[in-house]
Amino acid sequence: MTDPRAAVHAAAHGQQAHAVRLEWGPTGGAAVAAGADLAVVVDVLSFTTTLTVAVERGMAVHPFAWRDERAAQHAAELDAVLAVGRFEQPSAGVAAVSLSPAAMSRVDGVERIVLPSPNGSTISAALAASGATVVGASLRNRAAVARWLAPRVADGAVLAVVPAGERWPDGSLRPAVEDLWGAGAVLAALDALGATGQAATGVGAEAAFARDAFRAVQATLTQSVADCASGRELSVAGFADDVAMAAELDVSDVVPVLGADGAFRDAGHRRP
Repeated sequence: MTDPRAAVHAAAHGQQAHAVRLEWGPTGGAAVAAGADLAVVVDVLSFTTTLTVAVERGMAVHPFAWRDERAAQHAAELDAVLAVGRFEQPSAGVAAVSLSPAAMSRVDGVERIVLPSPNGSTISAALAASGATVVGASLRNRAAVARWLAPRVADGAVLAVVPAGERWPDGSLRPAVEDLWGAGAVLAALDALGATGQAATGVGAEAAFARDAFRAVQATLTQSVADCASGRELSVAGFADDVAMAAELDVSDVVPVLGADGAFRDAGHRRP
């Protein structure tokens, strides 16, 4: 016998009363993406920032689950370069492609990459099976993403925004304030375009909170990203350039959309 509480739980935590939804991480993302037309993944430090840079440079980017031993095989099957973690050394003769956006900005001559990450990439790969169109957003391209989303949301599309968050050493989700700001940045831009006001069932409380959090920090965004826990962790490890790049607002016009072939490409250059 079906437990009637399960349906109530799914409706409440999937935020099904709202056309614009937000929830954290892979489990939350799956909940709010149920029945959604569009899913925006935000992982400021650093998957979606690195994704934005790679797509700017003309690369097709295949997200893949982190630490999956099949990643190398998958890259070989695609004739793609497998990106490595910041602290890993690439194989001899392989381009130095990594999760670092600063390093990615220096990569030339690479057409296709497999880009694993513990949060944003893993979530993107999982959401591909949800039926929603998956979009990668960062602070760098949030206005471009909002412009792409706006007519769709205004026409009635249901939007799920998924801040990726980070992981504690025990593997549990750590909500990361930079991803709250990144998600809110997209929502604030959508609001400024008038799209969310036209959404039939409106903006959920979680999405509204993220939007307002971004507005509160926008004037000090660069310093705030540098001062947050994730920013400090990367800077101490020697990746202050990555943090600085991730905090740049509206410097990119690309809209990475995950296609049927499993690759992110700019929405203007998608394969069918």
